[in-house]
Amino acid sequence: MTTGNADYRDSGLEFPPEFLLGSATASYQIEGAVSEDGRGPSIWDTFSHTPGQVWNDDTGDVACDHYHRWEADFDLMVELGLEAYRFSIAWPRIQATGRGPANEAGLAFYEKLVDGLLARGIRPIATLYHWDLPQALQDEGGWTNRATAEAFADYARLVGERLGDRVAVWTTLNEPWCSAYLGYGSGAHAPGHTDGAEALAAVHHLNLAHGLAVRALREVVTNDPEFSITLNLHVIRPSGETGHEAARRIDGLANRVFLGPIFGDGYPTDVIEDTAAVTDWSFVKPGDTELIAQPIDLLGVNYYSTVTVRLWDGVSPRVNADGHKDMGGTPWPGSEHVEFLQQPGPYTAMGWNIDPSGLEDLLIALHGAYPEVPLMITENGAAFDDVVTEGPDGPMVDDQDRIDYLRRHFTAAHRAMAHGVDLRGYQVWSLLDNFEWGYGYSKRFGIVRVDYDTLERLPKASARWFAELIRTRRIPA
Repeated sequence: MTTGNADYRDSGLEFPPEFLLGSATASYQIEGAVSEDGRGPSIWDTFSHTPGQVWNDDTGDVACDHYHRWEADFDLMVELGLEAYRFSIAWPRIQATGRGPANEAGLAFYEKLVDGLLARGIRPIATLYHWDLPQALQDEGGWTNRATAEAFADYARLVGERLGDRVAVWTTLNEPWCSAYLGYGSGAHAPGHTDGAEALAAVHHLNLAHGLAVRALREVVTNDPEFSITLNLHVIRPSGETGHEAARRIDGLANRVFLGPIFGDGYPTDVIEDTAAVTDWSFVKPGDTELIAQPIDLLGVNYYSTVTVRLWDGVSPRVNADGHKDMGGTPWPGSEHVEFLQQPGPYTAMGWNIDPSGLEDLLIALHGAYPEVPLMITENGAAFDDVVTEGPDGPMVDDQDRIDYLRRHFTAAHRAMAHGVDLRGYQVWSLLDNFEWGYGYSKRFGIVRVDYDTLERLPKASARWFAELIRTRRIPA
C-alpha cells in the first residue's frame, strides 16, 4: 500500500525527468477574434449570443485575445518553465462551414503556434475538437448527423497534412461526454438541446469521429506522434442499498459508452437496455465499432471531482447535485430516476467537491482495465474566487486554495504512479483565466489572472508554485 498523509498533503514527492509538466487551454475560451481571417461562426458563438444561455450574457468574442497576444503568452509559458502546452484548434478557423478546402489564414495561425512552441522548447499537444463545432454543420443536425463525423475526418486530414510533421500529441476530442450529453441532453452547453435520443446519437457520432480522425491522421502525418482522446471519466461513489445499481447505470452512460467502443469492446449491452425507451440505437451501422476502435497511444484523463449516487425513491424531492448547470434537460437519458447526492466539502467556486482520492482511484482503475495504454492527466485544476491585493512588488493573487488543490492532486497522481500506473504527464487547467462556457467570465480557473478590462496577465502564486515544481521535479512544501 502507498503510504502518505490521509489528506494528500505530502511533501517532497519527486517526478521523473520524462514526466511531462504543462498547462492547457481551449480555442473558444481564450482566442477571441471570432470574425477575423475567415473564421466562421461556431455553435458557441450562436449559443453565447442567445440571451439567457450564458451567465451575464458573456461571449467569447474577445475572451483573452490570445489570437493577437499569443507571443506574449508563449513567453509567459517560458517564464514558468512549461514543458508542454495543450491547446485546441478551432474547426471554424480551418473550415468556416465545416466543409471544403482549408482556410489558409486559419492553418497559418496554428502553424505559428506550433512553430512558436517548438522554438521555445515546449511540446505541442493539439486537440482537434474542444466543442466549437461550425454552426453550418449544426444547422444540418450537428453531432446527431453521421455526416458530421465524416466531415470531422476531412478536417483532421487537412490539419494533419499541414502540421503532421511537428505536433507531438494529437488528441481527437476533448470530453465527448460534455459535447453529447450537455449539448444535446441537458441544454447546458451549445447547441442547447434537451433530447435524450439526440444525446445518444451524438455519443455514437463523436465516437465514430474519433476513429475516423485517427485513421485520417495516421495516413498523412510524417513524424512519429502519439494519438489520443481525452475523456472526463466520472468517479462514482454508490450510496445505500440502491447505490450500486445507480452507479452501474451512470458508469455506463458516463464511462463505458466511450471506453467500450474505443478499446474494441463495443457498446455495453446494459447501456443499450437501460436506454431502450429513449432510442433503438439504429444509428450504429455495421462496421462502426471496428472504425471507432483505432489503436491509440495515450488516453487523456480530465479530473475535477466525484459524484455519489443512489436510486430516487420517487417520493422525496429528487436531489440532483451532479455538478452541472441545470437548464431543464437531463444529461442522463434513461436514468432520470438516479439521484446525485450532495458531496461533502470543501468545494471549489464551481460547487464541485475537492477529493484527490478520486483521481488516484480513477488512474489505478484505468490502468487495471487497460494496462497497455499509457495515461496523461490532460486537465486538472480549480476555480476559486481570487482576490487581487497589493503586494511588495505590486498587484498579486495569493491563491493558496488553488495551490493546496494542486498539491493534493499532484500527490494523488504520484501515488497512482507508485501503484504502477503508467502516467506520462500532467497538464494543469488552465494557463489563463478564460470564458468558462455557460458560466461566462464568472469562474476563474487560471494560474495566470486575466483582467478582462485591460487583458493584462498576472501570474498568481499558483503559477510560481507550479514553476517551482517543474524546476525541481518535486512537489513544493
